[in-house]
Amino acid sequence: MTAPDDDRFDWQGAEADLTDTGTDAEVVDLDAARSRRAAADDSGEGGPVLVDSIDAQRRPRFTLAGFRDAQRRPILPGWLRSRTEFTGNLAWAAGLTAHAAGYHLLRVPKYGGKLAWRAPVGVYRVTRGYLRWLFDLEGEPVRQSVVRAAIDRPEEARLYQTLARQRDRRVRWRGLTAVPTAVVLLVGLGLLATAPAAAVAATLAALVAVFGVLGAQADRPLLDTAVVRAPVTPLTSDEVVRALAALNISGINQALRRGDTGKRWFPAPIQRENGTGWRADVELPRGVTASAVVEKREELAAALTRPLGCVWPEANAEVHPGRLVLFVADKDLSRSKQAAWPLLKTGAVDLFKPFPFGTDPRGRAVTLTLMFASMIVGSIPRMGKTFSLRLAMLGAALDPRAWILGFDLKGTGDLSPLEPICHRYRAGDEDEDIAYGLAAMREIRTELRRRTKVIRELPRDLCPENKVTPDLASTKRLGLQPIVIGVDECQVWFEHPKYGDEFEEICTDLIKRGPAAGITLILATQRPDAKSLPTGISANAVLRFCLKVMGHTENDMVLGTSMHKAGIKATMFSRRDRGIGYLAGEGDDPTITRTFYIDGPTAEQVIRRARTLREQAGTLTGHAAGQVMDTTAVRRDTLLDDIAAVMSDSEAKLWSEVVCDRLAGLRPEVYGGLTREQLTAALKPYGVTTGQVWGTDPDTGKGANRRGIDRAHILTAITKRDRDNGNRAAG
Repeated sequence: MTAPDDDRFDWQGAEADLTDTGTDAEVVDLDAARSRRAAADDSGEGGPVLVDSIDAQRRPRFTLAGFRDAQRRPILPGWLRSRTEFTGNLAWAAGLTAHAAGYHLLRVPKYGGKLAWRAPVGVYRVTRGYLRWLFDLEGEPVRQSVVRAAIDRPEEARLYQTLARQRDRRVRWRGLTAVPTAVVLLVGLGLLATAPAAAVAATLAALVAVFGVLGAQADRPLLDTAVVRAPVTPLTSDEVVRALAALNISGINQALRRGDTGKRWFPAPIQRENGTGWRADVELPRGVTASAVVEKREELAAALTRPLGCVWPEANAEVHPGRLVLFVADKDLSRSKQAAWPLLKTGAVDLFKPFPFGTDPRGRAVTLTLMFASMIVGSIPRMGKTFSLRLAMLGAALDPRAWILGFDLKGTGDLSPLEPICHRYRAGDEDEDIAYGLAAMREIRTELRRRTKVIRELPRDLCPENKVTPDLASTKRLGLQPIVIGVDECQVWFEHPKYGDEFEEICTDLIKRGPAAGITLILATQRPDAKSLPTGISANAVLRFCLKVMGHTENDMVLGTSMHKAGIKATMFSRRDRGIGYLAGEGDDPTITRTFYIDGPTAEQVIRRARTLREQAGTLTGHAAGQVMDTTAVRRDTLLDDIAAVMSDSEAKLWSEVVCDRLAGLRPEVYGGLTREQLTAALKPYGVTTGQVWGTDPDTGKGANRRGIDRAHILTAITKRDRDNGNRAAG
């Protein structure tokens, strides 16, 4: 309720309305007062203005729009809809059953001895119980108590007589069962005496088992424990509220000081999720963001008295920035045993479809789809960056159509298991390794241009969206098979003093235009900064996997702008969380993902199977097929001088293709096969650009404007180069 201007609203009149009732404030008829205010408003005499109309705020319970916007819950649970998760759970259950069966099978002799030892006790218990029932001994204490009472009260004798007659009737009728029981036992013994030895042994074993079970003690079970389960402490709302209060976040502390108990902070009950832990959805007090809690994950784990690897807070930005999703696992994620990669021993991959990449803290499968996307992997050293890159490339290797290009710029051989199937492969950062990588990337850029032309000329019914489809990728004559390029420590390329600009130019082009043509680039770096990941690359990658990083800048370089501010913080991971990071771009929201662990020898097993698939499909190419690529790169140290030598003083400007032909004639071993685009890229670091040049076509004799080189620019670049070299030498 708000007050209008003073000349329209009479506060004293309002007070009089409330006091004229002649009652105390506690029993004032507020509805009547509101009615008088409304009447005053209608008459134009002034009054309060209701800004929160009850009728306007009342939401209809059943409307078509409400049902249309309502979220439909899946009919089947997530673990049943996911083939990977279902088969994983099935394999786990089968493994547990096999373990328990083997454990107990090995102890059968022990169990047999325990049954034989307990069987006499079981016979005694059965005989004793039958005799007590037969002679109605369970009623004996009652009859004895009546006899003792009859000593002082003779009238109790009549009650004893009644009980005695009742006991006699029971014994007579129960005694009738003794005869058939004895007959059955005698017949059984007779049959057993004449039965084969195997039947006798089986019968005796069954009797020993039965009487052994009946003779067991309550505190000594027959079977040993094959699987020991650790006790799991339930997560309660009081525990969560106390833990949040311990984080010393001002908004939470203020709410609790105002008397808020925190009970209304939970929009849904705390419940078990996937049998691996507890999930709590928390509506934080107004003004408190979930990212503030995520940032204090370590303190939250301490407040919950749980291992750090069990506590995984996340922001649910789909609801609003203050909605926290807290998952508390039963086991430390970094120390619990990770399931085996589903593709480890069997199966192939279709790069147009997702394949298993890891699991989330809840144990659910996390997949990766490499087609139509490029990927960035970043972290500090020793957190699993290279293993994550190799896992993605192993998945790509299991698609027999794909070309795999692997470049291990760290030079330690972490990608060497992939070499037997690689179209191009190199390990190291020496000059010859850089030259090989540059030649391979130039080859892919040329392939990109060829592919765009092929796609452009295909009929609309075969290529409806102007991009590679699974059918087109499987058609060998088109040459549109998937290409996956993995580069570990990509900063070595981009920071190279001579070829860095060209590497950046090619990779940027591939990241922007390559996905539609079936080319995927995966870049991994342990230094996620502007030099290691140029803006044109980091801004256009779709898939991003960020393991532990130290600051928000590195976090956003890998995951995307403002991700840290939105609560997606790879800074919260500890040094123990190897192989655990945020995967963004695969689903609607970034997901905490623990990658499947595959070491070098295991990766070699996968690659042997991948090579077999390629041999069967006839798709071994390049390095894997024994082909040697020409790694001769443009010699930029003499390029300017060579261009100046092939351009005479009378030729101020020449077309680029003419310069390439003359360079090839000058140094065929260096410039053979040099293209106009390669020449343009080679001149870029020297500040020399191409422009429109008028010339005459020697074949047609006609003049035309084409891209070309100005000799004056070459001479200027030579002067600048020599001056810079002289200054460095003097320094």
